[in-house]
Amino acid sequence: MPMKCELHDSLPDWIIEYPETQTVFRELGLDESCGGKSLEYLCRQQGLVPEDVLHRLQQVINEQPDEPAP
Repeated sequence: MPMKCELHDSLPDWIIEYPETQTVFRELGLDESCGGKSLEYLCRQQGLVPEDVLHRLQQVINEQPDEPAP
């Protein structure tokens, strides 16, 4: 299943769509109340490689069990 969030999405958007990513953001010191700034922008501000962070988020999301269909 393709991910619904990408580098241009804000952290709140990521957390709403994938709550499990909040742990990664905290570990990396990324501010969850970023005022709508994109994941890519925040990564660069922290000296992180955006693509590496995206890969880490994908790993965390893929580790989660799929929710049963209604």
